[in-house]
Amino acid sequence: MNLPEAALEDVFRREHGLVLASLVKTFGDFDLAEDALADAVAAALETWPDTDIPDNPAAWLLTVGRRKGIDRVRRAKVLSEKLEILGRDAAPPLDDDGGVPDERLRLIFACCHPALSPEARVALTLKSLGGLTTAEVARAFLTSEATMFQRITRAKRKIRLAGIPVEMPSVSDLPDRLDTVLTVIYLIFNEGYSPITGEGLVRIDLCGEAMRLAEMMTDLMPEESEVWGLAALFWLTDARRNARVDGDGNLVLLEDQDRLLWDADAIERGLRHLEQGTRLGHTGPFLIQASIAGIHARASGVPDTAWDRIIALYLTLFELKPSPVVALNLAAATAMMRGPEAGLDLMEDLGEVLDNYQPFHASRAELLFRAGRGTEAAAAFERALDFPLNDVERRHLEGRLNLCVSGNAGVSAE
Repeated sequence: MNLPEAALEDVFRREHGLVLASLVKTFGDFDLAEDALADAVAAALETWPDTDIPDNPAAWLLTVGRRKGIDRVRRAKVLSEKLEILGRDAAPPLDDDGGVPDERLRLIFACCHPALSPEARVALTLKSLGGLTTAEVARAFLTSEATMFQRITRAKRKIRLAGIPVEMPSVSDLPDRLDTVLTVIYLIFNEGYSPITGEGLVRIDLCGEAMRLAEMMTDLMPEESEVWGLAALFWLTDARRNARVDGDGNLVLLEDQDRLLWDADAIERGLRHLEQGTRLGHTGPFLIQASIAGIHARASGVPDTAWDRIIALYLTLFELKPSPVVALNLAAATAMMRGPEAGLDLMEDLGEVLDNYQPFHASRAELLFRAGRGTEAAAAFERALDFPLNDVERRHLEGRLNLCVSGNAGVSAE
């Protein structure tokens, strides 16, 4: 059977995190695990087109990956006692330790070891388990791909040379790693909700993975308000997915979305999670963002949205965790309430620090467009188009740019 290349890619992307997590646990070495998985994928590419995809592709990749990894260890003539450990036929079951229900979640906690810098923890986990490319991880950190590659390489080297155990921390250590773990899961969802490449506006696999991990976190640490806030944010945000593109696959902005297409069940679940997090008493960044998403979910449309409350929440978020991205979101919300010029005023000082952040240029271009400042808007849209983009966003920005060039800034392209 000749399987379509896209079908194989979908399987590899979906199973990558789980298989790699198990291989890292087996070998205790990221580089060796990644090489073993690459060997297993190469074997699958040779075998599966003729034999069809196995019923359990993760188990197939894991079995072959372990064998390939052991072969690499033997070829490298590693110490015999390590060979004895690695040569065990049976692997630990996926739910065998620490009460943590998933191998990937365990490894996320393991990667967030305090010996690594916070940036290195997040970057390494996103690259290894989140299924993100180095370029996608770099975008999350507003840095270059080359810089991020070096950061990830150094983190893996430190784990190896310092003998940092790739294992689940004790229960008492979990709270100290919670912020980084939640950040990792958040960034996985964020990349899935607005990917920088591909044909679609959403990568459902990444969003689904992040939502699944967030739900597991509510079971693992139910007394942590930020865990509930993160899960609520995901459900309330993902609820809008079907309304974000029209029947022709074109981007639909928030104010133009048909809210009847928003997923009512997802909104209800998100609001329940938000209520649970709020009841616990501690208000953190994810709970604040979920509260903002909750205001959108409860509104019948943009005119009925409590923008004053959203602005107040963004101000609280900025005080709690100052960030140029939060400032950008505050500017966008201000523009919705007070007009595009008010938003542009708040963006004035963000250009230098966010020059390598595509959403800044796209947001600024949109406000310039709405303000009727066609020449400036055209330049801003051109700058936004300089970045890697998925096809849906690129078509939208090109449409806006064409309106600016034709002298129709401020006129809807829809």
